[in-house]
Amino acid sequence: MTLEELNRLPADEARRALARCCGAPAWAERLCAGRPFADRAALDRATADAFAALGPDDWREAFAAHARIGDLESLRRKFAATAEWAGEEQRGAAAASEDTLAALADGNRAYEERFGYIFIVFATGKSAGELLALLRARLANDPATELRLAAEEQMKITRLRLDRMVDGAR
Repeated sequence: MTLEELNRLPADEARRALARCCGAPAWAERLCAGRPFADRAALDRATADAFAALGPDDWREAFAAHARIGDLESLRRKFAATAEWAGEEQRGAAAASEDTLAALADGNRAYEERFGYIFIVFATGKSAGELLALLRARLANDPATELRLAAEEQMKITRLRLDRMVDGAR
């Protein structure tokens, strides 16, 4: 869709479209309320402002909208609305060996037990081995540091998805 089409969408449709980019309702609501956007730079500023307004619970809502890294069946079942994007983003995990996928599953469980939410990483362009190494490294973080890092990764994912939604890509 074009920026003009996003600007013209009824509020409910705009919120649904934006929720495909970021699963935090507060983010989608804030962006929706900021329309119309004069240009892409205005959308980018509004995106940054909406991110800045999110609290820890909002970030956790955004994280919950993702499939676990390496959980390809989850991509197909639970997240049909974003499965195409998520599948592209996790392409490196799709080519992983069974051993690597098992290690990712174990790492995901350990991560969720430690932090209370799924491992969030900007997976585009990363191999399954790289994703596994990042997961293992981030398990050593304290909760505040990890929430900040996960939020930064969520912002990267959201910006990529917003780029794909509005005019395909920049």
